[in-house]
Amino acid sequence: MSSYAYLFKYIIIGDTGVGKSCLLLQFTDKRFQLVHDVTVGVEFGTRMITIDNKPIKLHIWDTAGQEKFRSITRSYYRGAVGVLLVYDITRRETFDNIGTWLEDVIDPDNRNSIITLIGNKCDLVRKRCVSTEEGEQFAKSHGLIFMEVSAKTDHNVEEAFMETTSAIYNNIQDGVFEMFNESCGIKVGYGGLQQPAGRTAAQGGVCCS
Repeated sequence: MSSYAYLFKYIIIGDTGVGKSCLLLQFTDKRFQLVHDVTVGVEFGTRMITIDNKPIKLHIWDTAGQEKFRSITRSYYRGAVGVLLVYDITRRETFDNIGTWLEDVIDPDNRNSIITLIGNKCDLVRKRCVSTEEGEQFAKSHGLIFMEVSAKTDHNVEEAFMETTSAIYNNIQDGVFEMFNESCGIKVGYGGLQQPAGRTAAQGGVCCS
C-alpha cells in the first residue's frame, strides 16, 4: 500500500550557480552547504508534505545549469508537473536568461505544469541587481507563481514548494490533469483519486523517476 495519496515529479532549472542544489538541500534536509560542487547532469531529492490532510510525496530533480549538460537534463523535463525556475537576484544575466529556460520547459508534455519563478539569494540585499518588481512582472506576464527566497537562511523555501504543490493539488481537484496519462507527472497512491472503471493497477499512475 502506498504511503502517499499523490506523488509529484518536480524539476529545478536555471543557470549554473543560482543556488538550485542549495535550494533542494534546504528543503529536503533543512541545511545549507556553503560550498557545493557543480551539478553534473542531475541530482535527486525527495520529501513528503501534507496538503488538505493528504500526504503528498515530491520527487525533485535538480538539473545542471551548464549548457554542455542540456542534452542530458532536457530528458528529465518530460512529465514534470512542478517546475521551479531559479535565478540569482545578484546576477542580472541569470534573470535575463529565464525566458530561454521557460521556452525549454514548456512543451505539450508539460502544458499543465505549475511553474514557480524563484529569485534566490534575497538575503544579499546590498548586492541585489534584479528588483522584486521585475521578477513579479515577468511572472505575471507569463502566468507563473513568483517568490523570492534565500536557500541560505531558509526564507520562503518551504513556502515556495508548498504554494507550488497546493496549486498542483487544486488543479487535480478541478480536473485539469489527465490523471492516468503517462506524461502528467502525477502518480496516484492510497487516498488519491480512484482509477476509472476498467483500468488495472498496472495501467494507473505514472512512474515519475
